Amino acid sequence: MSVRRLYETTYILNAALEDPDIEVIIKRVNDFLEENGAQLVELNKMGRRRLAYPIKKKYNGFYVYTAFEAPAESLPLLEKFFLLEEGVLRCLSLQLDPKLREFRKTRAEAQAIRAIAMAEAARTGMPLL
Repeated sequence: MSVRRLYETTYILNAALEDPDIEVIIKRVNDFLEENGAQLVELNKMGRRRLAYPIKKKYNGFYVYTAFEAPAESLPLLEKFFLLEEGVLRCLSLQLDPKLREFRKTRAEAQAIRAIAMAEAARTGMPLL
């Protein structure tokens, strides 16, 4: 039994692809992860964005973030999968510290509470302290 670690991967898909094609690639990546013993924790489709610099003569990309628990042996297989997948322009996989994950979750909750408070202050005309 190998040690399961928490990883995060962000990959950029070719934005010129149609939405159904993008969904197929995302599903293919998720299925590949599950076949290799990974358990998905989070999936965030960030959408189409302009790239900071051209990648393979493309100026726009569709960003996808996924966090998953997997054995260490599955990460090289995932990297090879991304290399062979034609729709993927770039990818980055990192081991994620559980403390950092908790910090991100706490920060997101605090930002949501602050956004609600600001909306309420704007609605009532009261200044936000």
